[in-house]
Amino acid sequence: MSTILLAVDRDEDRAVAQAESIVGLELESASTRVRVVHIFTDNPEGASVTQLGAVRRAKAVLEAAGFDVGVEGRSGNPVDEILDAADEHEADVITIAGRKRSPAGKALFGSVAQGVFLNTNRSVLLCSERDA
Repeated sequence: MSTILLAVDRDEDRAVAQAESIVGLELESASTRVRVVHIFTDNPEGASVTQLGAVRRAKAVLEAAGFDVGVEGRSGNPVDEILDAADEHEADVITIAGRKRSPAGKALFGSVAQGVFLNTNRSVLLCSERDA
């Protein structure tokens, strides 16, 4: 069985686009496990990962396509937590969504996608935002 780690933020449209990208790969869904993970960097309300619309919507898209889907919430540095989750679940692929940022914005604020790309030997599927 292969495993895909789907790392989502709070943006529901990006999460759905990521899930649809996985469905579009036309994998054997019965033999592919998808772990949807959200990293909380700040969670003063104590929200559960299952309360996030992005997680619920991505999960629904994947389950409708027949994938075995699990969800997980973590706290901490997004890059570190994504890479740790990929290791723990022995993910074959890490799926993340990119955001449109200027080069200066990436330099000032960092980029989770860039950090994941540069710090893993796993395959990474970068999904772009959908056009409004």
